[in-house]
Amino acid sequence: MSDAHSHAEEHAHDGPHEGPIKTPKQLVWAVVASFVVPIIVIIMLTQFVATGEKQAAGTDALEAEAVAQRIHPVSSVEVKDASDVATLKTGEQVFQAQCSACHATGAAGAPKFGDEAAWGPRIKTGFEALLNSALKGKGNMGPQGGGDFSDLEIGRAVVYMANKGGAKFDEPKAPAAAASAAQ
Repeated sequence: MSDAHSHAEEHAHDGPHEGPIKTPKQLVWAVVASFVVPIIVIIMLTQFVATGEKQAAGTDALEAEAVAQRIHPVSSVEVKDASDVATLKTGEQVFQAQCSACHATGAAGAPKFGDEAAWGPRIKTGFEALLNSALKGKGNMGPQGGGDFSDLEIGRAVVYMANKGGAKFDEPKAPAAAASAAQ
């Protein structure tokens, strides 16, 4: 009986396998639906995403100021004339822009601004030695302290810092002013 029972079970599983699609018409509908449904879902998603507030005619988006702000250049080029004294920075301006990063706090071994004890030995070497160190770099300080100033502007900053540290240096003169003073 066990042979007859196991043999009947084998034949029960050997029958034709049937899926949900039984007719050609159902196959056509399944193929069409497999293409149309994703397209409809994509269209609905794009409409959902694009329903935000849109700027169009009649809004501030097309006004001259708004357009100018959107197309504003990222950077600009500044051409400086070294002989034009008006465009040169003062020693204090250069100090604030570049030197104060280290000299205000004494970072990386820099002598602190206004510290006469730290500036004393440096001032004894003279203005030319201080200027040379500032222009070429010394120790942890890179050339010009990493800035982009003219030699005259760096000289002014050196005089500004040294004088606040006890020196009595005269501020360097611009090349045009020195030439006209000589005549």
